[in-house]
Amino acid sequence: MKPILFFSLLILSASFTYGQPDPLEVVRKKISARDFVGAKTDLNKVVEANPKNKTAFTLRGRARLGLEDFYGAVGDFNFALEIDSLYADALNGRGEAKLNLGDDDGAIPDFDKAIRINPKFIEAYTNRGFAKYNSEDLQGAYFDFSKALEIGPADADKYFNRGIVKAELGEYVSAIDDYTKALELDKTDASLYNYRGVARYNTGNFPEAIADYDQAITLDAKDAVKFENRALAKTAKEDLKGALEDYNKALELDADPETFNLRGVLKHTLQDYDGAIADYTKAIELDATNPTYFDNRALSKAEKDDFAGAVEDYSSSIELFPTDAETYYQRALVKLQMSNNYDACLDLHRAEELGSAEAKVAVKKNCK
Repeated sequence: MKPILFFSLLILSASFTYGQPDPLEVVRKKISARDFVGAKTDLNKVVEANPKNKTAFTLRGRARLGLEDFYGAVGDFNFALEIDSLYADALNGRGEAKLNLGDDDGAIPDFDKAIRINPKFIEAYTNRGFAKYNSEDLQGAYFDFSKALEIGPADADKYFNRGIVKAELGEYVSAIDDYTKALELDKTDASLYNYRGVARYNTGNFPEAIADYDQAITLDAKDAVKFENRALAKTAKEDLKGALEDYNKALELDADPETFNLRGVLKHTLQDYDGAIADYTKAIELDATNPTYFDNRALSKAEKDDFAGAVEDYSSSIELFPTDAETYYQRALVKLQMSNNYDACLDLHRAEELGSAEAKVAVKKNCK
């Protein structure tokens, strides 16, 4: 799961004019107050009066970031860098703009250079960590987020960022430590409880995972994902009734195809095959490109002896994913139940070709 990209409201060094308010200080306050339009308007006047003011261009770039005018922000940071190519604040800002444009490869060199100029530049390390995470360089992201923590001061976001990377690397116990440290600094963030719950779930600690999801839901009861996560943990604890209630709530909040699929799996486990089929059908209506939904509906149809319907669903799945040995094998089993041994053996041979050990055994038994 990826962290949300954001721009930092970096406060740049000020120069004061004796006897009157510094216009750039006024702008900084507007940016901090998220009055980006007002800040940009003021900065237009400053730049017009002094087109060599690198700080003004950099601040206007940050105002544009706040307005999500990322291309315009790149332009302003470029102007600042034309005035001073070693201006670390502008390099970091341009990197942030590229980051928000999805140009991670272009952003990283800007952050690299900003860090070379200022080795204590926390924001640049953090932003480079995001870019490396997006580029799937998890070890690089781990280093950068750790460096941001090392420079300090520690805050919940820094621990959270590193915790995300640790979890992606499968270091769930260590990720739990980081999420816990983040929660010591900010107990009001529902996402921290949710992510720690996911890490605890992945260590098999389902009771503590549920406790974290409970707290996350208490803080934010409008996020379907939190209910879905708790449903998974309750299922693992065999609290199937509680899991079903959570899936119901999740779907009230967000009619997501994967949630319909997961509720269908639970209903199948509860032997509510009609309910399962209805959920898989809804998932397919919302996303007809996922072969798993067809596979799962086929299993429930087979339990109701709707073998023709099951074969049809397996065939749809194979059209979407023609190299899945398991689907050929499962379709063969249904065809055997229909006494269609010839077609079943064709499927078994195909499954065997694709590497299914179970199909190899079934060929010897059924395909003389």
